[in-house]
Amino acid sequence: MDKHMENLIYTAIRYIFAIGVMFFSLFPLYWMFSMSLKPPIEWTSPDIHWWPWYPTVSNYLMLFFDKYTLIEWGVVKPWEVTVPETAVKAITNSLILSISGTALSVFIGTLAAYAMSRYGAGGDYMFLTFRMLPPIAILMPIVMWLSTLRLLDTHIGVILLYGLFPVPFVIWLMRSFFDDLPKEIDEAAIMDGCTPATTFVKVILPLVKGGLAVTALFIFILNWSDLIVALLVTYRRAVTIPVQIGLYYSDIGHLYGIMSALGIFAIIPTLIFGLAIQKYLVRGLTFGAIKG
Repeated sequence: MDKHMENLIYTAIRYIFAIGVMFFSLFPLYWMFSMSLKPPIEWTSPDIHWWPWYPTVSNYLMLFFDKYTLIEWGVVKPWEVTVPETAVKAITNSLILSISGTALSVFIGTLAAYAMSRYGAGGDYMFLTFRMLPPIAILMPIVMWLSTLRLLDTHIGVILLYGLFPVPFVIWLMRSFFDDLPKEIDEAAIMDGCTPATTFVKVILPLVKGGLAVTALFIFILNWSDLIVALLVTYRRAVTIPVQIGLYYSDIGHLYGIMSALGIFAIIPTLIFGLAIQKYLVRGLTFGAIKG
């Protein structure tokens, strides 16, 4: 077999493998999107419908409007499947809790990472051992603690958990970015009359804003997609999107169309966040990869 034929076979195998990976990665998204456009008669049918035969946007409308409004508009019939309540509260809660928790976590973790990098505070990476424990092992005492403080099913209680749980990850990520900056930068800023606080805010942070953006996106995704914490500490007032999806159940079974519609909608904020900081992502992900 000549060299040209070997290259063709190698290229074909590589493309086949890439197409297979893309299929297994994107097919769940396609299936969820197609399910969100199907009427109840299709997602309750024993037969598999690979695409919507009678596409409808009623599943998306049910997320934002109550059934009486939709019946009045003629979108759904009185006997058709509807949901008892909209997902507006869950979407609002998820945005408030995820953004607030991310801001709190990045604020605490960045300060701690800088102190560890420049002043050796806190020792080495032993703090990561707290994240190695199964979440359920420490959540039950925390649930009891929140209940005692009357913070169960409150925004403040969930924000505290979303702000404190990811701190080890923030420290781990941000410390690597701070370690890649020469300490001479801090010393030069102090020699020019800057205080340590001014040096950190006006000199160091602008240099690691790419890493800060990557860390914030990572923590936001963790908080936005969290289920186990929200499931244990919320039940009515602070319910989030992952919990709300599990509540879509009726006498005909799971409301897969509405669940899929909310799942598709849940992808949008992370996409917007990623696109908003995309100019920092490449630099943040490769920061410190090349040293010389």
